[in-house]
Amino acid sequence: MGFVRKTTAGTYRASWRDPSGAQRSKSFPTKREASRFLAEVESAKNHGLYVDPRAGRVRLSDYAATWVAGRASATTTTVRTDSVLRTHVLPRWGSVPLDKIDHSSVQRWVSELNATRSPATVRKCFHVLAGIMRLAVRDRLLAFNPCEGVQLPAIRRSDTDERTISREVFLSQLLPAISERHRALVALAGGTGLRWGECAGLRWDAVDLDAEEVHVVRVAVEVAGAVTTKPFPKSRAGRRVVPLPPFVATALREHRRTYGQGDAGEVFTNQVGGPVRRTLFRVRVWRPALVRAGLLGKVVQEAESVYRGVWQDDAGREVTETFETEAAAVKEVSRRASGGLRFHDLRHSYATWLVSDGVPVNDVQRVMGHEQATTTLNLYTHDSGSARTRVRGLFDAFSLPRPADETGPGHENSSEDDL
Repeated sequence: MGFVRKTTAGTYRASWRDPSGAQRSKSFPTKREASRFLAEVESAKNHGLYVDPRAGRVRLSDYAATWVAGRASATTTTVRTDSVLRTHVLPRWGSVPLDKIDHSSVQRWVSELNATRSPATVRKCFHVLAGIMRLAVRDRLLAFNPCEGVQLPAIRRSDTDERTISREVFLSQLLPAISERHRALVALAGGTGLRWGECAGLRWDAVDLDAEEVHVVRVAVEVAGAVTTKPFPKSRAGRRVVPLPPFVATALREHRRTYGQGDAGEVFTNQVGGPVRRTLFRVRVWRPALVRAGLLGKVVQEAESVYRGVWQDDAGREVTETFETEAAAVKEVSRRASGGLRFHDLRHSYATWLVSDGVPVNDVQRVMGHEQATTTLNLYTHDSGSARTRVRGLFDAFSLPRPADETGPGHENSSEDDL
């Protein structure tokens, strides 16, 4: 049992034994505070919630190493988490002892981040800090998590979340603008809704051109420019069989005749037979193709060796420059233009096409590889305009009733009270 004793300095020392039997003590300015603290210690010991008051003195940077070492996440998640920890969390909290991090300080940090970072980035930073503090509570270094109850900025949908492309534009404008070596890759993404990693990691043993279907069983993962293969998809539902539209099957047959396969049977490779890297594909293939297809800025030939590139910058201003070659104009517009369709938007578009054509949502869910049908509806289906047409058509046969004849019988007896 603990006790309180007055010291020669005029303070009051609360003394107790921790669960291991070691003697502990802490001083307070008044006897009431010391007694209250001692009562809380005894209650915590009785309920198995005892926390050594000195345990939280470890700095966050030192304890973060323990948290990182105990995580079991995918490679891409680990790299992203390490970046957030190094860039945002440690510069602010690294030198601070765990027990000195309080709720109001965390809330203020979140608000400061929100002034310069996107809500999604703010949430990632907060979740890393909260994860470290949550482990500290479980390790009995802290009595409670100061991150609990912190208000986070809402992630709201923006115009860029709604980018889709129609089938007609995809087939007649975008695909012809893609370089021949990568045309089957883009056709596969647009015709099946496969993710980038599922396309890049596809091998011929998972493609059945006779049955016109593809089996999603592995994905390519790119970290710091290095591409590796993961022998399982993003989730349990990600392992699936997806039908190949005829134009995709044809594109794959032509691709195999022309380019063969990689050393491990990969369907898509770069010019030297290595894996396709997403970062280079976006810069060298995807965005220049958007420009050539008229989907990102524009390039117009005004005279011999005079090509005018036009695009909008990040501030929404129109920029115009002239170039000596079309290739130079396309490259510059693709590099400096703001926005533009993303490769992942082909997946958005594919799901939207299916739902708009009346394919049941549960069937769309399966081919998309979603665990929940709500994910299909909330994330990957957008208004294609057909819904408005169908809803409007429901009322085509109806019209407003004609107003009563003001000179007709009974009109003279009406009043405003009857309305």
